[in-house]
Amino acid sequence: MTSRTGRNTEPTAALWSERADLAESAILSRHLRKLWGVPGTQLGVVGWPTTKRERTFAFWHYWWQAHLIDCVVDAANRAPTPARQRRLWSIPHAMRLRNITGWTNNYYDDMAWLTVSLERAERTQGVAEVRGALLVLEKALVNGFDPEFGAVPWRKGSDFYNAPANGPVGIAMARLGRYQLAQELADFLDANLRDKETGLIFDGIHLPSGEVEKPVYSYCQGVALGLETELAVHTGEPRHAERAVRLVDAVEEHMTSGGVVVGDGGGDGGLFNGILVRYLALTALMLPGDEPDHVTARRKSAAIVRASATAAWEHRLDVEGEPLFGADWRQPARLPGVAGAGGFVGGSVSASRSPERDLSVQLSGWKLMEAAHTVTAAGL
Repeated sequence: MTSRTGRNTEPTAALWSERADLAESAILSRHLRKLWGVPGTQLGVVGWPTTKRERTFAFWHYWWQAHLIDCVVDAANRAPTPARQRRLWSIPHAMRLRNITGWTNNYYDDMAWLTVSLERAERTQGVAEVRGALLVLEKALVNGFDPEFGAVPWRKGSDFYNAPANGPVGIAMARLGRYQLAQELADFLDANLRDKETGLIFDGIHLPSGEVEKPVYSYCQGVALGLETELAVHTGEPRHAERAVRLVDAVEEHMTSGGVVVGDGGGDGGLFNGILVRYLALTALMLPGDEPDHVTARRKSAAIVRASATAAWEHRLDVEGEPLFGADWRQPARLPGVAGAGGFVGGSVSASRSPERDLSVQLSGWKLMEAAHTVTAAGL
């Protein structure tokens, strides 16, 4: 077990692919398990080293599993294999069984993330088995839209309308062809949650009181950026590209240090930076326009992804030949112990004592390696 430093030369797409393979391998060996012995199922154990309750999936965290599927889609798109193809149904199948009551739950952000990942699995890898789940999830998300406020709440019955729900719901709606609804959600975020001083997106707003929750999280920027980029591509309306350009500038100024995305944390927060880099990579690849500011936004997005991936790789631990990523990509990763597992606080999952043990943190590392490969392979 050693901490390694990276190479001085700029990594190639082939090298990022190798690193993404290793990130995948680490999660498969440490986290992926059959659910309750049921054939044809796989689910991510939420901690490593694991506790008994985690191994038996007493804790399982729906939205983390959705991001696990998204990472498997990344790997299958990069280098298709039969094993990756099988996982694109075995994990959703396990989610459906573990969720017990069906595909849906009470959280619109959770359901949106599963919709996004399953839509990608169907569209890019032809996974026909997910079609029924997508129909159920799409209906649930559309029915959750509140026309009075032009948004969806965080969860059923809540007065809190936040970026972590409305961003991914909007991305899902855009990819399902519901562009008008997606635009309403994007306009809601811009009108209600954009900080006029920094250009960043606040967490959420209570309605109808109008009280804004002003913490600034990296994943709020990521989902807003992904939504605006999708709409810029599919509608051609200038406001969406303009917002994406503005948000890339704000992220670069306020959420990076030395070009690397800042911030750390485990639990649900372990996914935040990974979500941001996923949609920075999307912006680098897809944001339309030949105007100088559009070109610059694409270049900046790719540069943040590559710098963050380089830093995360340099600061990883090698554990039995596989990477363990740190929660803060700028700091050396630490080997976690089994003690100090996270719990639920106010509907969210808190960090383990050592955040590196959380599946969420390792999924962000995998996302980052995949994103770096994507932008490098595109010559960005």
